[in-house]
Amino acid sequence: MSTLFPRLFFFLFALPLLADSASPTINDDVLGLIVFKADLIDPYSKLASWNEDDESPCNWVGVKCDPTSNRVAELALDGFDLSGKIGRGLLQLQSLRSLTLSRNNFSGSLISDLLRLDSLRSVDLSLNSLSGSIPDGFFSQCRYLRFLSLAKNSLSGQLPSNIGSCSTLASLNFSSNQFSGSLPGGIWYLNALRSLDLSYNFLTGEIPTGISHMFNLRLVSLRGNRLSGSLPQDFGDCFLLTSVDVSLNLLSGNLPISLRRLSACSYLGLGSNSISGQLPGWIAEMKSLQLLDLSKNQFSGQIASSIGDLQALEELNLSENRFEGSLPESIVNCKSLLFADFSRNLLTGSFPTWAFKLGMKRFIVSENKLSGSIQIPVTNSSSLAQIDLSSNFFSGNIPSEISSIHSLLFMNLSKNIISGSIPSSLGKLKSIEVIDLSWNQLNGSIPPDIGGAVSLKELTLKGNSLSGAIPNNIGNCASLNSLDLSENNLTGSIPPTIADITSLQNVDFSLNSLTGELPKQLGDLPHLLSFNISHNNFSGELPAGNFFNTISPSSLTDNPDLCGAAVNRSCPSVLPKPIVLNPNASSSIPSNPALPTDNLHHKRIIFSLSVLIAISAAAIIALGIITITILNFRVQASSPPLVATPPPSDYYLSQSPTTDADSGKLVMFSGDDQEFSAGAHALLHKDCELGRGGFGAVYKTILKNGHPVAIKKLMVSSLVKSQDEFDREVKKMGKLQHPNLVSLEGYYWTTSLQLLIYEYVAGGSLHKHLHENLLPTSLTWKERFDIILGTAKSLAYLHHHGVVHYNLKSSNILLDGSGRPKVGDYGLARLLPMLDRYVLSSKIQSALGYMAPEFACRTVKITEKCDVYGFGVLVLEIATGRKPVEYMEDDVVVLSDLVKAALDEDRVEDCMDEKLCGKFPIEEFVSVIKLGLICTSQVPSSRPDMAEVVNILDLIRCYQGSPEGQLN
Repeated sequence: MSTLFPRLFFFLFALPLLADSASPTINDDVLGLIVFKADLIDPYSKLASWNEDDESPCNWVGVKCDPTSNRVAELALDGFDLSGKIGRGLLQLQSLRSLTLSRNNFSGSLISDLLRLDSLRSVDLSLNSLSGSIPDGFFSQCRYLRFLSLAKNSLSGQLPSNIGSCSTLASLNFSSNQFSGSLPGGIWYLNALRSLDLSYNFLTGEIPTGISHMFNLRLVSLRGNRLSGSLPQDFGDCFLLTSVDVSLNLLSGNLPISLRRLSACSYLGLGSNSISGQLPGWIAEMKSLQLLDLSKNQFSGQIASSIGDLQALEELNLSENRFEGSLPESIVNCKSLLFADFSRNLLTGSFPTWAFKLGMKRFIVSENKLSGSIQIPVTNSSSLAQIDLSSNFFSGNIPSEISSIHSLLFMNLSKNIISGSIPSSLGKLKSIEVIDLSWNQLNGSIPPDIGGAVSLKELTLKGNSLSGAIPNNIGNCASLNSLDLSENNLTGSIPPTIADITSLQNVDFSLNSLTGELPKQLGDLPHLLSFNISHNNFSGELPAGNFFNTISPSSLTDNPDLCGAAVNRSCPSVLPKPIVLNPNASSSIPSNPALPTDNLHHKRIIFSLSVLIAISAAAIIALGIITITILNFRVQASSPPLVATPPPSDYYLSQSPTTDADSGKLVMFSGDDQEFSAGAHALLHKDCELGRGGFGAVYKTILKNGHPVAIKKLMVSSLVKSQDEFDREVKKMGKLQHPNLVSLEGYYWTTSLQLLIYEYVAGGSLHKHLHENLLPTSLTWKERFDIILGTAKSLAYLHHHGVVHYNLKSSNILLDGSGRPKVGDYGLARLLPMLDRYVLSSKIQSALGYMAPEFACRTVKITEKCDVYGFGVLVLEIATGRKPVEYMEDDVVVLSDLVKAALDEDRVEDCMDEKLCGKFPIEEFVSVIKLGLICTSQVPSSRPDMAEVVNILDLIRCYQGSPEGQLN
């Protein structure tokens, strides 16, 4: 290194001359890369092989050279965790063809003359933190560039008018930035362009005409901007277009008829605009369509029957429009159809039998005016996973043939006028997870066979005329987390088997005629959040412990014979009869003249011996207890104390050696490995418990050096990987370091006990701050926004490192002493041998309301978009102060539906947490809840990435509005 600084000093001043040199030397590549490295922060020393004393950089990591010239041809440093700025040293690489710096944390602005390198063909700077506007002249120097991606950065300003200068470009991706202003008309002169992605920016104005010049264009995405006006009439003149996505804009007008010429187009996304008119019959001429999304627009009229000619169609979304008339029978010809959503329209007519004839996975027609009975073909071979017929006028019985759909995961028939009894055949649906039959006219009893639905998580039978008792077999539904049988005519008592369903979170038996005492075992349910038994005839004492210690009195009203502190009614004392030993044995035995006197004497002898034996045994036990107590007292008096504070509030991790087979090794990532005995079980004391989750309980303890930590005891030993895989995965998790993540500090393994050691965060969970009034003052809007932004950054960091959280909820977000959010419980799914959605659903996704809808469908891939959905719910929860799902006496309130309705009706003030104090910009609040609603889109592809969310939140805070827009 002694020669490095003079060489760098010379090179920095000579760089402009060297860049223009006609005969560069091989050393120029070495010096150029060393200068480039000097501007970087390399926390993991991944560029350690870059040595300035080498004659050539061709053996350096990330560098590839042209075998003919021995000059650097490729620089690929994607995902190297580098930060700093992209320096001008790159300009010395005169033979560079490909530059890939994606998935790092580079900041600062773009190099203004980066594209002047004649040999450059591909530049990928995506997924970084670059900012500022694109420099003037950036595109005017473009020579032979074919690929350019600046996606997922923080670039801003307008798109340069000379963008059309890069006439050789085949792919241009500026998505997920903060570009504003209108689309420059010159963009349509990129004649070689095959792919254009400007999605998720802040572009405004109308889409300019001229796209017909781009005769090579295959893909165009303008999704998630603020573009207005109509689609240009020449949009369909790009005959080779295979994908068009202009959804999530402000577009209006009718569909241009030129779209009929896009016979090669497989993806047409126009959702979430204000496009109107009818669905034209010529849509069938787009014969290659696989996805057609016209949702959330203002289309009207009947659905054209020609839609049945789209035989390649896999996904059809016409929801939230004004379509009327019946569903065309011709759809039965769409043999490839997997997903169909017609919800929230004005459709009439009968149930379409083709729904069970196709190989569809999801069929949704909720909130229409369909009527008649539900007919299922006897020879049904349907593979449906989700069917939602709610909020229509369907009548008749629930067909028993529905049990033949073994793939069914989600069934919602609520808010219809269906009558008759619940078919016992529903118990044959072994995979079903959600059954909602609420608000119908069902009668009869709940069939005991319902216990056969062993995967059931939600059962809602509210608002019917069901009678009889709650079947004991319902205890076989071990995965249930929500059970609502309210507003029926049920009688009898609550079966004790309900207490066997340890996953239960929400139970509602209100407004029935149930009687008897509550099973005491209900107090042992670990995850119970609500238990409503109001307006029944229950009696006796409430269960003790856990949830029932703080149960709301409103959940118990109108049960006059209930007693306990929660109903402010003391329970009568019941004392056992005292046992009196009468020395007069003869009088203690009833007179019976038929009993011989010898026999009476024999009984008196036996009774006397029994009493003597009992008394002697009691005396021996008492003597033993006294002896052991004295010995323990002497041992404790002669031994030094093991802990600084008395148990059970904290425990040290012992360093005592042991030969126990269950002993293990405590591995701390700081390098300080401590041995401790199998007595580690003693650490996990009930009084130290901080909380419980799907993977296990969390306890607070103190290391022997005085450092407080939180210990999670894993309760999935049967699912956890082998020790080697466990060690490898946990060490990967330990490398995840972010200011908004709870740090994993170490772990412990034995065959019977696995512990994860986390940093201790003292501020409590976000759930408690929002819903349990822990603090004298509520969270301010600034604090809430910071929590939302910090959580978004942590998720973006996790996704950047390939980790999906899967279990995002307010109870898994902790606040430190300064109010900074720290996300916990991440990465635990990596400890399982496979990412099975049903294991994840039962072990992780336990919080009702946060689970993304794709968990209900086998065929939809579980991705980072699941976290985005949970984050969207969390945003609404933080902003409004309301829980994701709230159970009222006569209704269930879903937060996302509540917020959307308030926005649609211009009642945004109704969404605000009444505990919010101080002034804050109303525009910021509205923008945040709109972002939350976008994140909770039912279709995963409609949700933004978390990196995009962070960019949007930063922009929302930058443009928070004028003081006049603030609310008190």
